[in-house]
Amino acid sequence: MIERPAPQNRKFYESMPAVNPTVDPITGFLNRNAGLQAVARAVAEANSKRSLLVVLWVDMDRFRQVNDSFGHAGGDSVIVRIAERIRSCVSTPGEFLRMGSDEFVVLIPGLDRIGAEQLAGKLLVEIEMPMPIDDILIRPSASIGIALGQVDDYPLGLLERADRAMIEAKRQGGNRIVISGDEPVAGRLGVQLAREELAIESALHAALESGGLQLEFQPIIRQDGSVEAVEALMRCNAHGLKIPPGKFIPVAEKTGLVFRLGEWSLLQGAHCAALLREQGNTTKVAINVSRVQLTSTSFMQALHGALICANVAPELIELELTESLFMDLSATVQGNLRGARAAGVGLAIDDFGTGFSCLTSLKDLPATKLKLDRAFISVLPGDRRAFAIVRAMTQLARDLGMIVVAEGVETKEQLDACTAAGVDATQGFFNACPMSVEALLQWMKSGK
Repeated sequence: MIERPAPQNRKFYESMPAVNPTVDPITGFLNRNAGLQAVARAVAEANSKRSLLVVLWVDMDRFRQVNDSFGHAGGDSVIVRIAERIRSCVSTPGEFLRMGSDEFVVLIPGLDRIGAEQLAGKLLVEIEMPMPIDDILIRPSASIGIALGQVDDYPLGLLERADRAMIEAKRQGGNRIVISGDEPVAGRLGVQLAREELAIESALHAALESGGLQLEFQPIIRQDGSVEAVEALMRCNAHGLKIPPGKFIPVAEKTGLVFRLGEWSLLQGAHCAALLREQGNTTKVAINVSRVQLTSTSFMQALHGALICANVAPELIELELTESLFMDLSATVQGNLRGARAAGVGLAIDDFGTGFSCLTSLKDLPATKLKLDRAFISVLPGDRRAFAIVRAMTQLARDLGMIVVAEGVETKEQLDACTAAGVDATQGFFNACPMSVEALLQWMKSGK
């Protein structure tokens, strides 16, 4: 807050725009509250369109020295010029937020990881350009944290990841870029997140007790038009609200509720496989399994129990796992993976290519299917480099005996590119949206 501007800086203050409740008067960026609302809108739109979204959290390094040396008025004049430099670097539509005295957030839809890194690098260079203040030429620098939007992401979580990445960039010495992972570490938005997580935990208990959980199924279609499998996607409705998986799954993992959710999902997925078989379709049902579930010594008991209760063959069930799970060297996780394969259950590596990909380990994985992350598919057919990667990964997986699925196919052009790259099957809104088990049975019966 500006209190008593020095007389020599009066002209600077008189030139500031009138106060707007949603706009920071110094920079013209959205203020914190309006910014959070803008992030919520952008995340909701990205989730609905299954599109890309990037957050860059920019924090000035050693800015306290500027304030101590030139006063708050001098510091604010530097902030104005930094804001101008940030705006000049962003050529695509986006939102600009001021989150603190010397902290900014840039929110850009439709930008992938490579584009985000390039933009962040451009920002570092532009911010570091010499800047005169009084009779001294200063060279500002910044630490930048990048968070990439995920499917069914939520606003505070996305900002929290970017904030943590920025803090890590500062810890490493500043004037650098760090891209966020998903480590559940509390940050400065932790209080708000904690309250939201408590509400979600309450909603999950209510959903488990009142039948607020359901599975929707999205078909995976082979190039010849046949159905390779259907993926079971968990949905939660509680207290009249729909809670996306990106919100309730992390909370379930933290609180231990994931074990109950996982057992329910295995059983319901197996029942769907039984209903499809009764209809004459020996179509596999793919069920998502989290790392927390696989750390349990009772996982195989829950899996066999679901198969027995639904009276379905193990070959009709497939477990979808993030690639990091296959790199987990713990005896329990590896034992559960081997046990599932030995029982005849298929294993699919989900979202392959963006997390913990390791070609040296790929040959040893007990997986039967490789699902290429939508980040590679969303930029097709225009991105030739992405196409080359998809084609190379497809050939490699096929040579290793895996079926290859491209996720997030939403247009005919993307489908054609995937076909040209040689993938075995595709999944996405272009083929079919997620649907209830009743709708799925009708969809299968009608020949799609």
